[in-house]
Amino acid sequence: MKLEDLKKLDLQQLQASWRSLDPENIGAWPLPFRILIWVLIVVAIVFGAYMLFISDQLEALHQAQAAEVTKKADFENKAFKAANLAVYKKQLADMEDSFGALLRQLPKETEVPGLLEDISQAALGSGLDVQSIDLQAEKMQDFYAEDPIQIKVQGDYHAFGSFVSAIAALPRIVTLHDFSIAPASSASIASSGSPLLGMSITAMTYRYLDKNESGKNDKNGKSKGGAK
Repeated sequence: MKLEDLKKLDLQQLQASWRSLDPENIGAWPLPFRILIWVLIVVAIVFGAYMLFISDQLEALHQAQAAEVTKKADFENKAFKAANLAVYKKQLADMEDSFGALLRQLPKETEVPGLLEDISQAALGSGLDVQSIDLQAEKMQDFYAEDPIQIKVQGDYHAFGSFVSAIAALPRIVTLHDFSIAPASSASIASSGSPLLGMSITAMTYRYLDKNESGKNDKNGKSKGGAK
């Protein structure tokens, strides 16, 4: 049977011809059916080769492409950092200078008594009557220590405001916490003519720990007691 004859066959004829084929004698089959069998065999071989060899290679290709994208991004990031290395170094130097300036504002252990004197002078200069200024127990943190100072003074609102401003102007870092204000007594009058008030406030200063102190703090985790 020729190709031209195959085109003339209708579906019923093809079905009848297919049923009449002898599977044990494929060589006697009509040419179109033999061509179909060869096409199916070739397709099966190509599919098997793809599954056996090409699919693994495609997977490796996809992984290599993904790794290429990652490496390109990593290279661009490193190239950007390298191009801005001088800027980063300058920023680091500026940060170290700023940090050093802050550390210089933290009093050393031997300077704390002088700080108490500065606070006392600030209170007196603001027109306050100092009742007590007591250094509380020191509290150790990671690389610094907190030195709370309990302050009790008497005066009026204007004197309190002046005192807070004077504390803020000190060359050392001092923060104010937990303040309370109450009338000193029902009949007391300040020198300004305003009602006399009592204020209790905690001034917190900070001390930088050297390496030895930081090491001891890490080992025992205990707070160091301060003098009163």
